[in-house]
Amino acid sequence: CGGSVSDSSGVLQSPNYPGSYPNDADCVWEIQVENNFRVALTFRDIVMQSRMCQHDYIEVYDGPLHSSPLLGRFCSGSFPTYVSSSNMMSVRFHSDSRYSFRGFQAHYSSIPAGHNTTIQCLSDYMHVVVSRDYLQSQGYSAQRVTLNDNRCRPTITSQEVVFNIPYNGCGTIQEESNDTINYSNTIKVASSGSVIKRKKNINLHISCKMLRKSWQQVVYAAEDTVDVDEYEFGRYDMNITFYDSPAFQRQVRSSPYYIGLNQNLYLQACLHSPDPNLKVVVDTCVASPDPRDFNTLAYYLVRNGCPRDSSYATFYSPSSHFARFKFNAFEFMSRHPSVYLKCQMLVCRLGDFSSHCYRGCSSRAKRDTSSSEEEVDVVVGPLQLREGDAPSGTTE
Repeated sequence: CGGSVSDSSGVLQSPNYPGSYPNDADCVWEIQVENNFRVALTFRDIVMQSRMCQHDYIEVYDGPLHSSPLLGRFCSGSFPTYVSSSNMMSVRFHSDSRYSFRGFQAHYSSIPAGHNTTIQCLSDYMHVVVSRDYLQSQGYSAQRVTLNDNRCRPTITSQEVVFNIPYNGCGTIQEESNDTINYSNTIKVASSGSVIKRKKNINLHISCKMLRKSWQQVVYAAEDTVDVDEYEFGRYDMNITFYDSPAFQRQVRSSPYYIGLNQNLYLQACLHSPDPNLKVVVDTCVASPDPRDFNTLAYYLVRNGCPRDSSYATFYSPSSHFARFKFNAFEFMSRHPSVYLKCQMLVCRLGDFSSHCYRGCSSRAKRDTSSSEEEVDVVVGPLQLREGDAPSGTTE
C-alpha cells in the first residue's frame, strides 16, 4: 500500500477497501501534481476504529511526510477536505493489531495556484520568473530587480524578469535541513527614491529543496521589507546506464537489451549535479516483469545496501557522482518476456561519515533516512532473453 502518485487526479483507499483493512498496516501516499498547482483532497468514506484515534488513524501532511506541517489526524466523523499550500501532499494510514474495519476512500485533484513568481529546480540551476505585471502593480520597476550578488543579472522581457541561478555560484547558499539538501538565494526588489523611501523593499527568498517538486509560499512583513519565501522540492537528476564490460567504457544503447541467462551485466548510476560535495551509492535494486509494479513479483538484488543476490558486486568509481555495480542475469528471466530494474540511489554529503552512503549494509527502515541524504528512484529496462537461450544458459 502507499507509494508515489503523480496523476492530476485519482483515488486513494485503504488496503482491501471496501473489505476490512489488515492489522499493523502503515501506508504513506505522496501525491505530487504539476508545478504551480495545488492538491485538493476530499474524503468520501471513513469507517475505522475511533477512541480518540489512538489505534487506527489517517494523517494528512502539507508536503513531504517528515518535513511538513500536519493538516489533520482523524479516524471518524464528517468527511473533511484539505488543500495543500504546495504541489505536494502526503497521506498516511495506520492500523494496529486489534480490530479492523472498512477503512477509507478519498479523491484528489489538482487546482491552479496562481503565483506571481515561479521557480523550477533544474539539474544545474534554479529557473525563476517574476511577473512584470506583479512588479508594476506594486509600484516597482523591473530594472531594480537584482540578486544578492548583483553581478548576476536577470534577463528582462516585456512580460517577465528571468533569473537562471546556479547552485554553486551567484551567492547561492548550501544548507542541510530535515529531509532535504537546500540551495537558496535572494532576489531583491528595491523601492525607487534614494532620499525619501515610500515603499518597502521586497526580498524573494528562493530555495530548491532537493527532495520532491513542490511549491510553498509564505508572505510576511518586516520593518522595512516584505519577504516572500518561494520553495520547490526537487529531485536530483539521476540516470542508470548499462555497459558492455567492467571497464565501463562503452555504453549499451539498445533497448530492449537482449542478454543471455547468467550473463554479467554492468551498470553505472550517474548523478547530474554541479555540486561537487555530493556522493551517490546504490541502496536498493529490485527486478520485476512489470515496470509499474515492483511488489507483486519482485526479486531483490540489493536491499538497504545489503546484497541479496550472490552475483551482485560494486566497483571502484573515479567520481563520487558515479556508482558502479554488476549482477548476473538470473533464472527469474526465463519465466517472463521482459524484466525491469528499479534502483533506489542514496545521495549524501561527501565526507559525512554518519550517513548511510558510508555505513554500507543496514537494516534501517526507509523513514530512518538521515537529514543529510536523499533517496532517488530510477527504473531501467526492459531486459529480454536472446532468442534460443535456454534456462540453463552459461556465463558469457
